[in-house]
Amino acid sequence: MMILVTGGSKCGKSCFAESLFDAVSGKKYYLAAMQPTGAEALTAIERHRKMRADKGFLTVEQYTDIDRADVPAGSAVLLECVGNLLANEMFRDEQIIDCTDKIIDDILRLKNRTKLLVVVTNQVGSDGIEYDKGTAEYIAALGKINQKIAANADKVIECVYGIPVTVKG
Repeated sequence: MMILVTGGSKCGKSCFAESLFDAVSGKKYYLAAMQPTGAEALTAIERHRKMRADKGFLTVEQYTDIDRADVPAGSAVLLECVGNLLANEMFRDEQIIDCTDKIIDDILRLKNRTKLLVVVTNQVGSDGIEYDKGTAEYIAALGKINQKIAANADKVIECVYGIPVTVKG
């Protein structure tokens, strides 16, 4: 089963996604895609570590090539988050790389290996602001990835002000 959890910044999606594992017995894996670079990233990583500290997750840091993450077949996995994964893949060699299909394929391969995959992503691109070329391409790529993952997910849930709203499933 794959569940996509989406929403805007600081809307409660991570907390909600973690709660989906409360009833899961056995090992639970947290695939962390945010690279620990810069003060803002380190603050966010520490906040997320504290949120899941007593929830029984085993953390696996995997910044690119998410399908190669060291998680056993048949496990329960929380992928946090597609926005960071895309940035890591797209800008990995200081040039813009079209990696949307690769990320979609990687996530679907991960889905096929797991009993439960919860994917956290961000809603971007609805603010109407014009961005530079690299940012505009990132927003378009994340939109495409989100659409494909949503189409392949069993459930899609949007968090709005901390309230989960089922969009699909």
